[in-house]
Formats: sequence, structure tokens, C-alpha cells
Amino acid sequence: MAKLSVVIVAKNESANIYDCVKSAAFADEILVIDSGSTDQTIRLAKNAGARILKKKWIGYGPQQNIAINASKGDWVFSLDADERISSKLAKEIIKSIKEEEFYVYNVPRKSLFVSRFMGHSGWRPDYTKRLFKKGFAKFTEHEVHAHLSTKYKIGKLANPIIHFSYRDLESVIYKMNLYSTGGARDNLKSGKKGSLRKAIFHGLWAFFRTYFIRAGFLDGREGVMLAIANAEVTYYRYLKLYYISQKNLKSKINF
Repeated sequence: MAKLSVVIVAKNESANIYDCVKSAAFADEILVIDSGSTDQTIRLAKNAGARILKKKWIGYGPQQNIAINASKGDWVFSLDADERISSKLAKEIIKSIKEEEFYVYNVPRKSLFVSRFMGHSGWRPDYTKRLFKKGFAKFTEHEVHAHLSTKYKIGKLANPIIHFSYRDLESVIYKMNLYSTGGARDNLKSGKKGSLRKAIFHGLWAFFRTYFIRAGFLDGREGVMLAIANAEVTYYRYLKLYYISQKNLKSKINF
């Protein structure tokens, strides 16, 4: 039977990594690519049964591709440190690899936002391409929210990844800053421009889309919180894009 590698990109994930690796124990190989952890991530990952690869951080997509190339399996499942593979999903993965009806599969996610697993707001079923036969897909080079790209027909699994995405408000604020900065850099590379007007417009639209179009109002107070968080990260992404662009322009002029 074809071999499966689960690859995990991590840095300072001591709160997550042990349970994450353990959830993938059914795989033939678990590879954790660590980008300079200063906590117990590496020790805990090894204790849980993972092989460790140390590489300097160069962006989420590039890190994933390094891990994929270094993996030994015929098939790869990409898993984030704050995610878990349930026993039902594990069985479905094994069955899909054995049958090989498709070479790439979408997998739904069930995600936590502070105190609720969201049922709406664009977060459910939240399909993401994660399972694929090596050579049939690769990650885009985006710094934030890179995704698997493929030219092949995509299958769909039924059981979700369990995603502990935001355990508390501190993690919401931390990731808002992280994602808005990375998103601004990605937008700059793609030629987009930022401004205060765009920041306000896109921020308001992000709230409206999350809360009304994607039915965030059905997720109670967490739906409101998520809509505001999406608005803020979008607002700051366009503002940061503007100031990064201005800084680069001044550097060229001064040069």
C-alpha cells in the first residue's frame, strides 16, 4: 500500500504540537519542519513520534513545499500545529489513498473562535486542499494563507479537520497583526495598492460579508466578534500596504 506522510510547519507551538502529532499517529511518517522554536516544540514533537527538519522561516507556502519535498511518503497530508485529525478522518484518509479515485482532496474544517466552534461566518465547512499524491500539487508562494495548487480534478472528504484556530482573545489580536502584515506583503508583490479609503471600504465590506452574507449572525456573539476581527485585519492590511509602498518608494528616491 502507498505510504502517507503528514507534514507540519511549526514554530513555538509547545501548546499544540504534542496533540497535533499524536492525532497523526496512523501515518507512516510525521515530519515537523521547525523554523527556530525557542520553547519545547522540538522535544515534544520528537516525544510524540515526529521526525524533525529545521529550516529558517521563508514564508508559509515555501516552508510547506520544503517539507513536502523532504517527506518520504507517496501521499502527503498537510496539517497545521493547531489542527487535529480525528479518528474518523484518519480512516477516511486511509480509504481514499487505497482507492486512489482522485490525486488531490479537499477536506472540511471545524474551527474554534474563542469559545465556539463556528457553524457559519464562512468558517463551515471551510474546505481546504490538504491530502494529495506527491507530485500532483504544491503550495503557492504566499507568505500568508498559501494554498495547494493543482491542475487535477479534486475529490472531497466528509470528515473535518478539528481546528483550534483562536483559543482566546490574545491569539485573535496576535494573529490579526501577523496576518495583516503578511497579507500586505503578499498584496504588494501582486501589484496592489493601499490607501486609507481602501482600508475603510474593504474593512467595512469584510464585516458585511462575514456577518450578513455568510450568516455570521447565526453564530451569536462569536459571529459578531469574528466579523469585527475580519474587518480589522482587512483594514490594517490595506493601511500597512500603503505605508510599505511609501517606504519602498522613498528608499528608491533616496537611493
